[in-house]
Amino acid sequence: MLSASELGGIRRAIADAGVDGWLLYDFRGINPIAASIAGISGMVTRRYFCYIPREGDPVAITHAIEQGPWTKWPADWPKRVYSSWRELEHGLAEVVRGKRVAMEYSPGDAVPYLDRIPAGVIEMVRSAGAEVVTSADLVTRIYAVWTPENLASHQRAAEHLARIARNAMALAGERARSGKPMHEFELALLIRQEFAEANLFTDHGPNVSVGTNAANPHYEPSAEHSVVINDGDIILIDLWARETDGVYADQTWMGSLGPASPDNIVIWETVRGARDAAIAVLRQRVESGTPVTGGEADDAARNFITERGFGEKFIHRTGHSIDSRDLHGSGPNIDNLETRDVRVLLPGIAFSIEPGIYIPGQVGMRSEVNGFVEQGSLLITPRNPQHDLLIV
Repeated sequence: MLSASELGGIRRAIADAGVDGWLLYDFRGINPIAASIAGISGMVTRRYFCYIPREGDPVAITHAIEQGPWTKWPADWPKRVYSSWRELEHGLAEVVRGKRVAMEYSPGDAVPYLDRIPAGVIEMVRSAGAEVVTSADLVTRIYAVWTPENLASHQRAAEHLARIARNAMALAGERARSGKPMHEFELALLIRQEFAEANLFTDHGPNVSVGTNAANPHYEPSAEHSVVINDGDIILIDLWARETDGVYADQTWMGSLGPASPDNIVIWETVRGARDAAIAVLRQRVESGTPVTGGEADDAARNFITERGFGEKFIHRTGHSIDSRDLHGSGPNIDNLETRDVRVLLPGIAFSIEPGIYIPGQVGMRSEVNGFVEQGSLLITPRNPQHDLLIV
């Protein structure tokens, strides 16, 4: 539950955002940001609002039959209880009328990961006499940032993933040369086993894809659909995992079973160069104290690939937010292609950097590392990112 000790930082962020308050709204879990900030869990099947003002006490608006989740709401903070829609709308108007409030709303759906509030609710709040603006900066500062414990957990997971990926590549090569080659799905299961032995958790995956399968960025092998990994193949391993209650690490590694063709080496070097171009922009700006957005890093990676003739084959954003709760988080993305994410990358924010080139019917390659913005510096994980195509 939201506590008095957390209010100071939230209020400072609200003041810096130039709004009167942050209006949290949720209905049946459609807005996990609201649930996390308000600290609400358990059986919640009715609409609720939680208004955090720049000054003064937070106010909750909750349904009469669902008071259980609010038992720890501080007794000296206002709580309005409603049953009818008339009571809900009247109580909301009394709280927000004449105020400029931030909500999880993205104008024009520019950033879908922020666009959590139904249009009808936005209309309700505006009809109550409030001006609604996006909570994008609040989400970045309050919801998406990592704690030192989050970072330490991520770093441990990242080193495990790098080791597991390299070992998996080597095993695929050994088995191919031994005359007993593996299937993609078999290798994926072995990686999952390695996760378990390292006390890591993942909700699905990993993605082990060979040759033309790697040209599909969202390919994932299954028991029914899996090909043999043969000598001469290009192999992509995309793996993500976290410690229990930890923060995800997310990496993609590329290998070649035997010497790679000149064309494949060019593709790999282009992908790696795009990754490093994005990192260079971020590092220079962060170290100089100059604000930088994820979109600018996306532009740097995309320009690098485009200049080398593969621009139309880079079909997704350069990276996604990794917040303290989700692998594909609600913080700033490294993206100026799929979404218009103009949020500044603040200290405590993390993300993936994963440019790729995908040529249907031929091959796909991607290189993925993770970035974390510290005060005046940029941390990249794992400690030793892939430089050369792994020949196994």
